[in-house]
Amino acid sequence: MGLKDKLHKLKLKYKGKKMAPAFNAIHTFLYLPNETTHSGSHVRGADDLKRTMNTVIMALLPCLIFGMFNAGYQHHLATGEIEAVANGFFSVGFWSIDNLVVGLWKVLPLVAISYGVGLGVEFLFAVIKGHEVEEGYLVTGMLVPLIVPIDTPLWMLAVAVIFGVVIGKEVFGGTGMNILNPALTIRAFLFFAYPTWMSGDKVWVHGAVERANEIASGAQLDAISGETVLGSLAQGKEISYSVADMFLGFIPGSVGETSALLILLGGLFLIFTKIGSWRIMASAVLGALAMGLIFNGVVNAGWISEGSKFYSLMSTEFWHHLIIGGFAFGVVFMATDPVTASQTNKGKWIYGFLIGFISILIRVFNPAYPEGVMLAILLMNVFAPTIDHYVVQGNIKKRMKRLKLKTA
Repeated sequence: MGLKDKLHKLKLKYKGKKMAPAFNAIHTFLYLPNETTHSGSHVRGADDLKRTMNTVIMALLPCLIFGMFNAGYQHHLATGEIEAVANGFFSVGFWSIDNLVVGLWKVLPLVAISYGVGLGVEFLFAVIKGHEVEEGYLVTGMLVPLIVPIDTPLWMLAVAVIFGVVIGKEVFGGTGMNILNPALTIRAFLFFAYPTWMSGDKVWVHGAVERANEIASGAQLDAISGETVLGSLAQGKEISYSVADMFLGFIPGSVGETSALLILLGGLFLIFTKIGSWRIMASAVLGALAMGLIFNGVVNAGWISEGSKFYSLMSTEFWHHLIIGGFAFGVVFMATDPVTASQTNKGKWIYGFLIGFISILIRVFNPAYPEGVMLAILLMNVFAPTIDHYVVQGNIKKRMKRLKLKTA
């Protein structure tokens, strides 16, 4: 008897019992359902929730792999063991086994904790409430390790995942019912509960915290820092990274958010597979560019002095905002979440534009947290149903007006 037959036998054995959702989930995850429709009319399609989730994961994998190499690269670069790469993606120094080892050692535990704890909570709620285990966490489990600093303590991540799945998802009824993006809910919990581990210049490079503590204790060591581009700009510092470095991703930052190139390719893949909304992505970019142009105009008009704490980010070239920080990653992989985003076409344009606009606004005016895409997306998640409501009501009024004109 093969594994498939054994699982199917267990599925039938526990049918209607408390543990049935757990066995059904394992069987469905490994194999296609063996039930077919026999009567009535049905809409059949090649995609289902599991295939949709797997497609998004495929778009995320290049960011994950690059993030592993970049984690090791930033570590060895900060410790002085290697020099900065000169040929970008074609540099042997970046794609070295030493960089990958550090990345695997630090990133894989984050992935394991994210999936292990998150799916554990999903299984627990499925058994308690007696419903099927949904595949929605497959994408959230991959997103979470990509949007946190490399040295995030595993226990801290586990606590945040439990909070995010329970409060951000299960209390609303599970997959398809949640108001807030679960991955960003987890990220927001980490930021507000453990702010020192989520911002600053010692959390983005592996080993920076330990080295800083050794220096503080009196050890004679060279300083090691991993300040992000946004962190430097927020403090009015000069950045040493070229536009190419920022676009390709050879900079400190969250594990999967640094390479704008790979994020762009992932976005195009999601648009091609019709999973990600191009309207949301395009409008978010337009909103960010509009806010960036406004700030550049304020600086060029001389309305803000060079010594102001907002001057550095305000004077940043407006289109640079698209390739620094987590803006690109958030817009492509989280703003387009079909559950929490606007559903109407016009609503998607409004929703995306406000995300981009508010992201840059928060990025410039919040000195304690020079990254606004997380807060902007969560805010617009709350207002997405309201946007759709007024769009629908507007269409109803237009049709009623046309109807009155025809009957007059």
